[in-house]
Amino acid sequence: MSAAYDTYDYLSYWMGRDYEHNSEVIAIKDLISKIKKIDTILEIGAGFGRLVPSYSFRAKKVIITDPSSKLLKIARETNINKKKFKFIHSSLENLPSKIKNNSIDLIIMIRVTHHLKNLDLSFSIINKFLKSGGFVILEYPNKTNIKTMVKQFFKGNVTYLADISPVDLRSKRQVKKNTIPFFNYHPDKIKDTLESHGISILETRSVSNLRSSPIKNVLSVNTLLYLEKIFQTPFSWLSLGPSIFVLAKKRE
Repeated sequence: MSAAYDTYDYLSYWMGRDYEHNSEVIAIKDLISKIKKIDTILEIGAGFGRLVPSYSFRAKKVIITDPSSKLLKIARETNINKKKFKFIHSSLENLPSKIKNNSIDLIIMIRVTHHLKNLDLSFSIINKFLKSGGFVILEYPNKTNIKTMVKQFFKGNVTYLADISPVDLRSKRQVKKNTIPFFNYHPDKIKDTLESHGISILETRSVSNLRSSPIKNVLSVNTLLYLEKIFQTPFSWLSLGPSIFVLAKKRE
């Protein structure tokens, strides 16, 4: 069965997005450094393997999954160590038939949460895969980012921050055509749902904090990334960035 990203040029999407890519690498490397020992890593929705070099050196075995056969083929061609890497063509919902329960030390899921139709089901699957005391590095698009909050303030929407339900960014036409979902999530929704499935957040990072065309047109990528390293931790206290990364742990 074809996937949405089989027909979308995702590699071209990342051209000219060095700041966004490296902001995510900074967050992953920082959060993964908090974990002492990792034998097996599972990346869910790895795409063409863009982030694999940022974490694969930490594990003996890496399992890379994606629903797009096109993107997975590129990831396989890039990471050819057959003893270390395993590739699975599958959506998250279908993974339970392909991966053993309680077998994974660390699950990484970046730029996937916004496409999930059922957050409860997805987090319950993640819980089953993790060993007791296993970790998750999860990214989600932030409903309470500063740009959106300012916009809602001037609209007079004073209850926006208190509403923890997801926001579907698709147009009415896209919803009618049943295109792939694209949700922004409230930090409390993510935290509460993880907790309900036995997974507790340990640390948070606010990522891509300077994702703005006017700023990117003025500052070099190196300057942006220098500032990004400074902002990721303090900005996470108020969930100001457009993208939030969390390090979470399955309760023992």
